[in-house]
Amino acid sequence: MKKLFMSLLFIGIFVNSTFAEKIIMEGSTTVLPAAQRAAETYMDKNSSADITVRGGGSGVGINSLISGTCDIANSSRQIKDSELQLSVSKNKSPKSFVIAMDGIAVIVNNSNNISTLSKQQVEDIYTGKVTNWSQVGGKDLKIVVVSRDSASGTFESFGELALNKKKVVNAALMQASNRAVVTLISETPGAIGYVGIGYLNSQTKVLSIDGVKPSKENVLKNKYPYSRPLFMLTNGDPKGEIKKFIDFVLSTDGQDLIEEEGFVPLK
Repeated sequence: MKKLFMSLLFIGIFVNSTFAEKIIMEGSTTVLPAAQRAAETYMDKNSSADITVRGGGSGVGINSLISGTCDIANSSRQIKDSELQLSVSKNKSPKSFVIAMDGIAVIVNNSNNISTLSKQQVEDIYTGKVTNWSQVGGKDLKIVVVSRDSASGTFESFGELALNKKKVVNAALMQASNRAVVTLISETPGAIGYVGIGYLNSQTKVLSIDGVKPSKENVLKNKYPYSRPLFMLTNGDPKGEIKKFIDFVLSTDGQDLIEEEGFVPLK
């Protein structure tokens, strides 16, 4: 009887692991920490789920969803018309879910004496019109422009919200993730960069824009000029474990996790 019990237990474990629904999430490095936290918590509560979370950037995630190599695309920008057209040609039908709000915070090195910039000054810095901090009331120090790379949804959103779709100066140091931006800014006295508010910490100094701080309240009320939604996308209406996971992210418990990761919950 003991051997029979152990055999049945083994079979039960094998069957449960074999039939666990695998979900692959890929995309935005901004959404990444919140997605990882939500996935870990969801799997702790649901043994039937097996969720893998990868970064790579919003564009990478959306392209993976279109090509069928991921189930959920995380994105810090809206899907583009060109991506929707590609979806049609691939018989895919992306559906977007807003899972949180975010503010793109402008950050500088802690040694910088500047505490606020206007939207025009940010645009001038990132397009190369202003090259020294003394031109905006700071020290006589060369500005080192740090930007996200072109695969990033944050790069796309910042280009629209802060630069009026103008090109970032060629000398900009392009970084693959929010964490890389924070690290570089913290080590470079003249540097300026931008990250999602979930990545703000004591390593860098956050600036107000036109006197408005990127606080959760200002983002939720759309007072902060660089506010934006964060998305998870599925192919068509989600079903099965994918739907259950999306529902969890949008639930009170899921939104609490979003807030704990430093982003702005929807409710």
